[in-house]
Amino acid sequence: MGEGPSGNSWPIAAAKTFVALALGVLLYVAHAALIPVALALLLALILSGPVETLHRKGIPRGSSAAVILILALSLIGGTVALIWTPAQGWYARAPQTIATIKQKVRPVARFIDRVDEFRKSASSISPSRPSATAPATVGAAPASWPSLFLDASGAALAAMLTFVIVTLFLLSGGPPMLARMTAAFVGNLQRAHVLEVIEKVRAEVGHFYLTTTLINVGLGTATAVTMWAFGMPTPLLWGALAATLNYIPYAGSLTTLLIITLVAVVSFDGTGRVFAVAGAYILLATLEGQVAQPLLIGRRLAINPLFIFLGLWFGGLFWGVAGILLATPILVAVKVIAENSASAKSMTEFLGPEAPKRDERLRQLSRRLRR
Repeated sequence: MGEGPSGNSWPIAAAKTFVALALGVLLYVAHAALIPVALALLLALILSGPVETLHRKGIPRGSSAAVILILALSLIGGTVALIWTPAQGWYARAPQTIATIKQKVRPVARFIDRVDEFRKSASSISPSRPSATAPATVGAAPASWPSLFLDASGAALAAMLTFVIVTLFLLSGGPPMLARMTAAFVGNLQRAHVLEVIEKVRAEVGHFYLTTTLINVGLGTATAVTMWAFGMPTPLLWGALAATLNYIPYAGSLTTLLIITLVAVVSFDGTGRVFAVAGAYILLATLEGQVAQPLLIGRRLAINPLFIFLGLWFGGLFWGVAGILLATPILVAVKVIAENSASAKSMTEFLGPEAPKRDERLRQLSRRLRR
């Protein structure tokens, strides 16, 4: 007897599971090589719109790609330079800042001290403590600071060069390069559809990040002005921090709020100005999240918040900060691909925050079963 559909489905499911696990292991193990390429692909998607606009005006795609990439990197470098000096100052004053926070939040400090004393007393009476006559373990001599610095600088420089070169190649190649790459794997009819989907992903991700950047610049400017009005030190730093961290959904605003509140605790004597600073930023973040984003971004981030959170979690677990930055655009790209694929309608409903048609079908099925 031949096997039914259920008998043939489990090998396919097992193969898909194996491929997914192998891909996860590859992403984790080869992260040092893949992160610069993935970030280059993201930046190329963001900058491809301006490059194609200049190309349609008669400027060669290679020249427009070089100009746009230089402008983007200069903007990023200028932002880093703007916040570098005040950030270094706060980093140098970190011990004094922590001491001030402990002094102003005495109940929490006392609780932490008591927990630490309890931990020390518990470890001192533990029966498994090592004997005093145990031989000391002789480890390898630590590497010198210059060698560690050179190793780290070499790896960072190689990653940066890879990032810039791959981004330039992707921007210079443009749609013709994508067409040549696609032709090697699919037929002419499928190639047209694949190129159409790639163009939609490029437009969606590029528009999403362009709009998000404008919103974040507005939030950063408003935050800097508000911090200056309340007398906070280095208001430009907190504005730049708010604009940068706001690229991370949910967690970015919460982190900015925590940092600004701690700085206010250190900077001001009374609690009134601390609550005013925190409340002012909460108001700005609420306006940004509940008014600006729905109006300007709309359906581009119409993704279930649970999947956004899981994407941030697994992205950070696999690739650290780079994974957190890549999580949202990957979800946006997957959503666009699912919306343009006839066999991925269930994926579209799965990723969406609401599925009214699906819920209505479930209600109708439930009524039929009751009959």
